[in-house]
Amino acid sequence: MQNNMDIEKGFYYHYKHDPAGEINNYAYEVMGIAHHSEIDGLAESAMVMYRPLYNAPIYQAGKHWNVRPRAMFAEIVTKNDINKPRFQKITDATILGELEKIRDAMYN
Repeated sequence: MQNNMDIEKGFYYHYKHDPAGEINNYAYEVMGIAHHSEIDGLAESAMVMYRPLYNAPIYQAGKHWNVRPRAMFAEIVTKNDINKPRFQKITDATILGELEKIRDAMYN
């Protein structure tokens, strides 16, 4: 389990990702951590900036990025009575290579 203060840049799957589907379904690239300039306290203002690697509505709106509170990004969710991370970092080199190609085609 990842610490919510330790979100690394890289590729992640959302818990809704279907391993039997396309490699990029519910796949995201974390760009970094941002903070709201008008909120005191780093923990309270921390937002994870990430972008979809599939044709999500935010992408269709102009290749915009998503933001989510860091604590929410790192939380454990329950689906079908199974606890799992909301976002899981992808470490498989083959998948990472494919997602890099998809990212480059979408955002470059």
